[in-house]
Amino acid sequence: METNLGKKGSIALPEVRIILIGGRWSGKSSSGNTILRRERFECGRTRTAQSELRHVAVEGRRLTVVDAPGWNSSHSLTEIPEGDKQTFKLNVSKCPPGPHAFLLVIPIDSAFSLEQRKPLEEHMKLLGERVWKHTMVLFTCGDFLQQKTTEQHIESEGVALKWLVERCGNRYHVFNNKDKSDSSQVTSLLEKIDEMVWRNNGGCYEVDELTFQIIQEKQRATAERADERRKRAEEQKQKMKALIPENQKPIPELRMVLLGSRNVGKTSVGNTILGVKEQEDGKRTTHSAVRRGYVDKTAITLVDTPGWWKGFPASDTPETIKQEVMSSMFLCRPGPHVFLLVIDADASFNAKHQDAVKGHLELLGEDVWKHTVVVFTRGDWLGRRTIEEYIEGEGKALQSLVDKCGNRYHVIDNKNKDDGTQVTEMLEKVSEIVAGNGWNHFVPDEQIFLTIEERRKEVEERAKLRQSKIKAKRASYKGSRNKLQELRLVMFGQKTVGKSATGNILLRKEVFATCQNEYCQAEKGDVAGRLITVIDTPGWHRGPSQCTEEKDKEIVQGLSLCPSGAHAVLLVVPLDLAFTEARQKAMEEHMSLFDASVWKHTLVVFTYGDRLEDKSIEEHIEREKASLQWLVDKCENKYHVLNNMKKMDTNQVTELFEKIEEMVAGNGGQLFCPDMRDIHWRIEEKFRRKELKQVLKQHLEQEYRRRELELMTGFRQTLLDLQAELRGSVTTTKHKSLIGETPKMKGIGQKKKDGKEKEEKIEKKISQEIEKLDKDILKSSNLLRNSMEFLIPSLSDDSPPSSLPDRQKSNSNFENVLGWLATLQIGRNIEDQLTLNFSQTSGYRSLPCKDFFDPNREMYDLE
Repeated sequence: METNLGKKGSIALPEVRIILIGGRWSGKSSSGNTILRRERFECGRTRTAQSELRHVAVEGRRLTVVDAPGWNSSHSLTEIPEGDKQTFKLNVSKCPPGPHAFLLVIPIDSAFSLEQRKPLEEHMKLLGERVWKHTMVLFTCGDFLQQKTTEQHIESEGVALKWLVERCGNRYHVFNNKDKSDSSQVTSLLEKIDEMVWRNNGGCYEVDELTFQIIQEKQRATAERADERRKRAEEQKQKMKALIPENQKPIPELRMVLLGSRNVGKTSVGNTILGVKEQEDGKRTTHSAVRRGYVDKTAITLVDTPGWWKGFPASDTPETIKQEVMSSMFLCRPGPHVFLLVIDADASFNAKHQDAVKGHLELLGEDVWKHTVVVFTRGDWLGRRTIEEYIEGEGKALQSLVDKCGNRYHVIDNKNKDDGTQVTEMLEKVSEIVAGNGWNHFVPDEQIFLTIEERRKEVEERAKLRQSKIKAKRASYKGSRNKLQELRLVMFGQKTVGKSATGNILLRKEVFATCQNEYCQAEKGDVAGRLITVIDTPGWHRGPSQCTEEKDKEIVQGLSLCPSGAHAVLLVVPLDLAFTEARQKAMEEHMSLFDASVWKHTLVVFTYGDRLEDKSIEEHIEREKASLQWLVDKCENKYHVLNNMKKMDTNQVTELFEKIEEMVAGNGGQLFCPDMRDIHWRIEEKFRRKELKQVLKQHLEQEYRRRELELMTGFRQTLLDLQAELRGSVTTTKHKSLIGETPKMKGIGQKKKDGKEKEEKIEKKISQEIEKLDKDILKSSNLLRNSMEFLIPSLSDDSPPSSLPDRQKSNSNFENVLGWLATLQIGRNIEDQLTLNFSQTSGYRSLPCKDFFDPNREMYDLE
């Protein structure tokens, strides 16, 4: 039952200050109206874009309620605009000296998942650890409980909700916002708040004045810069406007291309421009598509393009998407007047996002920026902030991008499509850009078009060849495949590729949490007349520096959950990201932990099959980089595509099981059952090699620093010698001057005087350089000393390798290698590069030291 926090030991507060916080659409505004017993906050389809404050007397108390804007529950804190973070922190200043209670609003009619926990926890951290003792969970939509108690709902919802309630000290309350006439639910809430305040010794959450002042100062500086940007844009607008003759108003034709990352609202912008009011189907744009229409008397040609993943470089974008983006400029010949770069004003924009935009736009050509205007979407979420304040508040990355586009930008409220003025204003800006470019359109490079067409034909031919090979191979298994009553499947892959979601599709139920898992998990289910066991494993990191021995051991631990062997190893690869060399290397590194036979039991599962649209998977494979073709060939053309948008499509799952049964038949019924001891030995060996490489790096860095110190010391001595010579010359000049000067020697004396001044300046400069060198030599000496201390004793003194921490013995004689490393000679080659010099009898050639600092280079076999 609900915790009874009222009455005993508590005192009814004459004034109660409350802040309503939570995710968007959770019912905060409606709850505020229930508490105030009147409609004081707008709710329904109206969004709370800025904090709203209301005062009302209820039951003899003065209530102050702040309705705070909700956070986007699908965004982490790094994806939230800086202005939103500042506003969230400033909410507490709305009700000085501070709120008695934060009511964390959670709707009962939707699940509170681990994915929602993360943004909630991150937002609470902005207010500090102390906020939790002033926080209570307020459940809305209480009517959805029906016959269940609140406690039953909490227990049945899972670990995320239980964590939240416990974090709030088991303080919670339920509102039925549809039954606002029930005043007892408000009375009970106020009693619980009284109890919470009493337990906090009558105190409230106090405002941190220093934080408050810092944020206010930042906002003031942002507002000043925003005003300057707005003025520059206005001045620019007036100049460009003067270039448009009256007979060109409105401009008769405009050709535009929409560009941007995924889910920023490109298609919605197109609909707003063309006045399309139909409900959007929510499908992703997979091909560049041209649409035409009229706005007033201007003929509009608009090309929509597929988006790239926000913050991902162009190298991570599949070739299909990049080709579609490049093809867009040929769909509005002779070329687009302007590119509309769409950016979401309801999300953060950092240096990674900037680099991604640059990389993708520059696929179109160098002159693209002269024809680009930034279009900000979701302007309704800005609240009272101007678009200029958003630009300046986000930081240098966004400011730099807007400046690169010539300070040309516009903001659109996609939810208010009936407001024709925002489209009219945008087209006026576009017309001014065209006029400013001398009425010239962007001229696409025809060679790009020819290359795309040639590439398309090559891809189609190779795809048909691959399809014929697979067809012949599957035909050879006909008759030998038996339907298996049980299938045990182990999934491997990089982090965030969709392994858990794939497991849910295979079992046709939500059993794997789609957040990043840290441990192996096995689940079973009866699917298509088979008992299916799916083992989900933690994903590996893309970069080798993030891998640890413990994580690798946990990844392979999945095989121990099916001791009798796995029918298939499923390598999960997403179709919406390029399978780059870095991804190949990470996959190869982890698959090498097993013996070579693993590939006979491995099948590639491609996720996000909806991205293919009318293209075959073979076309995708052949269009992508050699890395993906390597993987598919390594698996002997065993692969399958899953469409995550069609989770209930039983055919795609059944077909995968049939392919696995064919693979098992091809392996003579043998399952994959490796010796886990061998796998653990390989993992330990892998990290010993990493440690050796790190020691080598440290050894080489020490040598570099020693050489650098020698050079600086030698140069310092040269300067000291030169300084001594100059001082000797000055002393001689002074001695001669004691003899005196005749009138005839005055001119010569003047020259000597000038020379003396120059010598003094040179000496002064030399002294400054020596002083600077002294500091650099001291710094370099400290670095050298520290590097020697960091290195293992066998490399910095004569102590034996046995001083290393004890490790398990292995056949690699790793400890002996480290001892041998102490005697390794470092020299220079004919290109004056530092080299590792192996003995002639070792069988290894000399290796440039710089290669050890190349993260893409494989470690040499030093056994």
